[in-house]
Parts: sequence; structure tokens; C-alpha cells
Amino acid sequence: MLQESDIIMGIVKVVSNAKEALKDVKDNMTIMFGGFGLCGIPENCIAELVESGVSGLTCISNNAGVDDFGLGLLLQNKQIKKMVSSYVGENDEFERQMLSGELEVDLIPQGSLAARCYAGGAGIPAFFTPAGYGTEVAEGKEVRDFDGKPHILETALTADFAIVKAWKGDKYGNLIYKGTARNFNPVMAMAGKITIAEVEELVEPGELDPNQIHTPGIFVQRIFQGEKYEKRIEQRTVRPRV
Repeated sequence: MLQESDIIMGIVKVVSNAKEALKDVKDNMTIMFGGFGLCGIPENCIAELVESGVSGLTCISNNAGVDDFGLGLLLQNKQIKKMVSSYVGENDEFERQMLSGELEVDLIPQGSLAARCYAGGAGIPAFFTPAGYGTEVAEGKEVRDFDGKPHILETALTADFAIVKAWKGDKYGNLIYKGTARNFNPVMAMAGKITIAEVEELVEPGELDPNQIHTPGIFVQRIFQGEKYEKRIEQRTVRPRV
């Protein structure tokens, strides 16, 4: 049971739903979204952002979902002005808007994207990496040689909000992700000025094994139990039944 002292100390971070969690998201903000493809995406929060009509967003995400689901819904509504991501292939509307110049896109190697999010959360302003050297990714960036190999300088990524989705969470904001749905969620949870977590199961403090926690509650400001998760799969491939 929650104690009055918990509330006074500001430890309990539970909000009732996505609408309350996103109440102060405004136009032209930068938002990080956990997920990889459609795996581990914050479905409830994305649906609420679509409903709210907020626009001019800069979205940092591995990709932009598919045409009719995930961040693809925000793209359809022209609510996103810039995507910072590493993959376009599953979303025709993303590709169309990028090629037509309607959408500003910063394409980043996938490992560099994860590392830049981690750096933002860890307080590391920049780092050198060999990934992207000799390509358009390196244009305008400082280059240094380490052990005879050229590296480019990449800067950290942070956001006004980071929105993640976890399997289980407690009322203090500690999170556990399930399987491959962990993906970008932990590094993005670290890098938001305000981090919102939607979870499949919300439990009391003390119910999670401390050894299994992936994101400590120190990184999470708001948490709520989501509902009606579809958990779509972009391309379901199965072997023939014998």
C-alpha cells in the first residue's frame, strides 16, 4: 500500500493514463520514442499524440513505424517536421515525405544513434566513432585519426520528452523490458528531460527483483499502465506446416 510519506517525498510517479502523462507536450518539441520497428513501441502515447493534434515535432526513433501504425500515424497527419532515425524502409509515407522535401530527415547509422542517445543520458557531450566516415554522414563533422583509423565526431542526443514502453514497472518508475522489446528503450529513457513510461503491468514497489531491473526509476518521471496493446508484426514469416 502507498504511504502518505511516499507521496510527500515525490517518489510515486504514477499518472492515470497517456493523456495525463502527455499533458504538457507542446508544438515544436523534440521527443524520443523507444522501439524497433513495431517492437516495444509506446502504442498508447503515440495514439494520444495523434489525438491531441500536436505538430511540428522532431522525433528521434530508430524508424517511423509503418504507414498505418506507430509513428507512421503521426507522419500521415503531418505532425512531424523532422525525423532523426536510422531506417526508412518499412514506411512508404516516410520515404515519400523525405524524397519530396516535406520532411527533414537526419539518417544516422543505427549503432551511432544508440550511442548518441546513451551519451545524452550519461552526460557525455560527444564522442568519436569510425561509423559513417567517408559517407554523407560525415559531412561537416570533425575527423581525427585513432590508431591510424579515421573517426568522426558525433554529438549526444537529448529530448524534451522520452517516451518508452516496458513490460513491467513499479510505482517508483523502475522498469523491466521483455526480450527484444528492450531495444532502444533503455538508452532513450536516460536521455529525456522528462521520461514517460507506459507499461503492460504496473506493480507495487518491492515486487520487482532489483537484479532484473533494466531502467532504474531515477530516469523516469511519469509512469502508467497502458491498455489494448496490438503488438503488430511488420512482416510475419512462418515456415510451411508439415
